[in-house]
Amino acid sequence: MKKYDALYIFVGIAKDDVLNANLEKALAEVTRVGGNVLSTESLGLRPFARPMSKKDKGVYVKVRMELDPAKVDELVNRYALVEEVFRVQILAVDERREAKIAAERQARAERQAKKEAAAAAAVTTED
Repeated sequence: MKKYDALYIFVGIAKDDVLNANLEKALAEVTRVGGNVLSTESLGLRPFARPMSKKDKGVYVKVRMELDPAKVDELVNRYALVEEVFRVQILAVDERREAKIAAERQARAERQAKKEAAAAAAVTTED
C-alpha cells in the first residue's frame, strides 16, 4: 500500500449535506478497490481559471489515502462513471519529502519556543 493525495472537484453543490453525500459516494470507490481513506479536507468553493464544460466554479476536496499502486488506474476509471465527481487528480505522496517538511516544521517550532522563553526571561529580569 502506498499513500496518495487526491484532489476532487464537485460542481453544482449548494448545500453541505449534498457535498457530504457526494463525497461519501466518491470515497466508497476507494474502499471498493481495496484502499483506505486516511484524511479529508474541504478546501471550499473556488472559481476555475477558465470555464470547463460550461461550469465556472467547484468545491475542492483534498483526500489522503492508502492504495495499491496497481489499483490507481482502476480507481480513476471508476470515477469516469460517477457523475458527482467533476474532476479528480491522484498524486503519489513522496515520503522523504513529507519527512523533511515535518522535521523542518519541528525545528522551526523549537526555535520559536526558545525565542519566546528568552523573551520571557528578559522580561522577568527587568522587573
